[in-house]
Amino acid sequence: MTKTALAEDKVPTLEEQPNHCSFPGFNSSDFDVFAIPGLEARMEALIAGIRPKLEQLGNRLSPELTILSGTEFYPHVAKHARRTVNPPKDTWVAFSPNKRGYKAHPHFQIGMWGTHAFIQFAVIYEADGKAEFAARALDKLDEIRSLVPQGASYMWSGDHMQPGAVPHDEMSRDELVTLFERLRTVKAAELLCGIHLDRNDPLLQDGEAFVAKVESVFQTLMPLYQLAAR
Repeated sequence: MTKTALAEDKVPTLEEQPNHCSFPGFNSSDFDVFAIPGLEARMEALIAGIRPKLEQLGNRLSPELTILSGTEFYPHVAKHARRTVNPPKDTWVAFSPNKRGYKAHPHFQIGMWGTHAFIQFAVIYEADGKAEFAARALDKLDEIRSLVPQGASYMWSGDHMQPGAVPHDEMSRDELVTLFERLRTVKAAELLCGIHLDRNDPLLQDGEAFVAKVESVFQTLMPLYQLAAR
């Protein structure tokens, strides 16, 4: 599973197409939302300031994923509707090929914690076919390790509820085997791969540069999605 074997030929981005709205980027006040005490106050700020940006990213980048994958993708902005006491510590827009939801499917995410933003591929605990995906990935582990760029802020995680992750550069082959083996054998296991951008990274404030980065990450990780979505 080399990059050329896994990935499709590069396709034109939405930037080459007319009529897209400029994305404003994220600023410090967006990240400061997660320090606001109380569910109601935090949700009010999140809905007013962050959610419109996630909705814009969802509408703008779903067609990009559709082009890259050859399958129609739909955006799903987190609503945090089940929360009654604890305010959300992160938020996101997820992209999946199912119009009704994303948790049961391999998907992509753009989101943020108070410390950083993330752009990632995800297979979470509710996803169907986790064991089969993990088995295929273990057979092609060296190719997967090669397709994820070195020294480019790419991270691996086994828990979407936690902000921490292990840099790809620091993940040994055996540790990656353990991550996929857990995904194969443990019902609650998860796997996420993507990049983290510190809240102070100037790229986040340059909206169009951020969108370009998202497109690049999606293209890089599309082979993982295609392996999972068989």
